[in-house]
Amino acid sequence: MERKHMSAFALYQTLSTDLPTPAKKPSLQVETIKIICLNSWSLFQKQEEECLNGDGEALDALLSDLARVNNSRERASKLFQWLISPLPAKAFFRDTWEKKPILVQRKNPDYYKGLFSTAEFDCILRQEDIQYGVNLDVTSYTNGKRETHNPPGRALPFTVWDFYESGCSIRLLNPQAFSSTVWNVLSILQEQFGSMAGANIYLTPPGTQGFAPHYDDIEAFVVQLEGKKHWRVYNPRTEDEVLPVLSSPNFDQAEIGKPILEVVLEAGDLLYFPRGFIHQGDCLPDAHSLHITISSYQKNSWGDLLHKLIPAALDIAMEEDVEFRQGLPLDYLTYMGVQNSDKDDPRRTKFFSRIESLMKKLTNYAPVDAAVDQKARDFLHDCLPPMLTPEELASSVQGAPARWECGQVMDVGAHINTETRVRVLRAGCARLCSDGEAVHMYYTTDNSRVYHKEELKSFEIKPEHTDAIEFLIHSYPKFVTVGSLPCDAAKEKHLLWLHLTHPNQPILNTLQYRTFLYEPMC
Repeated sequence: MERKHMSAFALYQTLSTDLPTPAKKPSLQVETIKIICLNSWSLFQKQEEECLNGDGEALDALLSDLARVNNSRERASKLFQWLISPLPAKAFFRDTWEKKPILVQRKNPDYYKGLFSTAEFDCILRQEDIQYGVNLDVTSYTNGKRETHNPPGRALPFTVWDFYESGCSIRLLNPQAFSSTVWNVLSILQEQFGSMAGANIYLTPPGTQGFAPHYDDIEAFVVQLEGKKHWRVYNPRTEDEVLPVLSSPNFDQAEIGKPILEVVLEAGDLLYFPRGFIHQGDCLPDAHSLHITISSYQKNSWGDLLHKLIPAALDIAMEEDVEFRQGLPLDYLTYMGVQNSDKDDPRRTKFFSRIESLMKKLTNYAPVDAAVDQKARDFLHDCLPPMLTPEELASSVQGAPARWECGQVMDVGAHINTETRVRVLRAGCARLCSDGEAVHMYYTTDNSRVYHKEELKSFEIKPEHTDAIEFLIHSYPKFVTVGSLPCDAAKEKHLLWLHLTHPNQPILNTLQYRTFLYEPMC
């Protein structure tokens, strides 16, 4: 009996469900800037922020050039400048960041060439264990209805491309785990932002739309890689939705008003919009679209810092100040609370005055540096591990030539002496933090490319060695000799030296040595 083929999409439709969408209010007016970059590279060459790769040379050539930059912060700055060129980075962060969308049209389809491609995506499907709902989503948005069509299990090319041919969009959720170029770019950019840099890849068939209008809780850089896509961007609808804490649900078209920016992005173009700006993108009938959205600044606001600071300040205040431990008025429940909020009672005025006084006093107990260290630990846990340059690899334990050969272990052990010059591998890869009882060095070099797959890495630093490690971190990008690290006594300097050379010490994973001398064994 002849069977009729049923596509993966058609099969899924028999199981699909629709998602409801909420409602809200009027819109704000926010200025939008467009920068059109038609062969305008020469006009910006003398800007204070040097821009690399302005003529759209291959990304691998740019990354090779950046690998020769000695300072990872400078490397990050130059890569970010390339990302948004020709807009100077200083002007971008002053005038645009967190404020308004900006469009860069280059008429150069090869500008971002080498970052990612549909061909690379196809290879990833074939070679990696891509799981629906974990690494990849299949979505559609038709007649105002947004649906996710993820079956269980591995996303095999057979089903993924069938979904695509049926008009579904494909979202690769963590391309940095599978693409070494995306990993490299994001691991560099995270030092520019001082916050996790993430990414999603979106592949959309011609004439379709994969997502409903919504806003995100991240700063978004939409980088068009292939084809083209029609975008509409809308103002936040209310002040409450400016720089929101969380992403929105899906909106109906009637809820979002008129777009403040409507544009077709072509390969080589860039669209930036802050968190809170509603957006939607659809494919034109004559071309597919592949873009990567690079994101940062999720949960990185003053309020997020205060979430950590205020509880700690209150704990200290209650321990050290009797005024915070004094009891509430016996009758405060009779005039305070929502049921009493309309009362014109002088006791309420006095109560609010006392609260205001205590809140002002609370700042005296705020452990700001400790709260910042908590944020820093979160950031280090979020970070991608650095993708080491050839020089970094050759001068660190990650590239050490220890191996099994000729029936024995070869090139094991490093001869490091007081004249050996050393530095941390990257400016942001290590940080000293104290919990009040012990000092730990937290580091990113052993992180996974998969978000939070590993626990945050750290090890305890002896109190007598903290000045030396702090000196080492602050000396970056300079190399310093092991003998110059500050220690109070010769014995402690010797112990520190052992600490820096013993193969079981995790600090070795964070360091770069100018001279790594290996003793051959045959």
